[in-house]
Amino acid sequence: MLDANASQKRLTVPTQRGLHVEPLIGLEWSEALEQHNGAPATAPAEARRAWVHRAPEPQVLALFHAASAAEPRLAAPWWLRALAAGELGSRREGFAVEDRVAKLLDARPGWVFVPWGVDGDSGYWEYMPSERALAEPGMPTTLAHTHRHTGWVDVFPVHAGPQPAPIPVAGLPDLRANLSRLESLAPAA
Repeated sequence: MLDANASQKRLTVPTQRGLHVEPLIGLEWSEALEQHNGAPATAPAEARRAWVHRAPEPQVLALFHAASAAEPRLAAPWWLRALAAGELGSRREGFAVEDRVAKLLDARPGWVFVPWGVDGDSGYWEYMPSERALAEPGMPTTLAHTHRHTGWVDVFPVHAGPQPAPIPVAGLPDLRANLSRLESLAPAA
């Protein structure tokens, strides 16, 4: 289990010239993101089983800062990046954003929660009817949370081939107001 001093631990490995100190921060971060047990999640709240979701927030932030200093492109939940940048006040605020979006999309036909994504992510949503618009295999309209802007939501239009640029959504009211339009986007060429 990770502890408050997790970012300070080092493994000492003997070498021919003496001792070599190797940081364990990458391994510790990987363990912090590890989802433990349970049935596949059907909503973001059910996917919050990792240490980063349950451990005291100051510990999570300290480990994230140490790990991201060693690896800037570190996999991490969107809300943790926003929290570390001072754009969210707490992890709970990030969870609330995910839960409000889940409530909206779960009530609409065609939206499916996909609990696996990149490491550390809380999953994403796919609009399955959009797949029917594709002449060849591709990706349906996808909604993902992001730390790139304070609307916290990006939509990727249905597409075959390279992923199109995300469409930033300015929060839940904007998503609610434009969801029908986002669901009806034509496939990207």
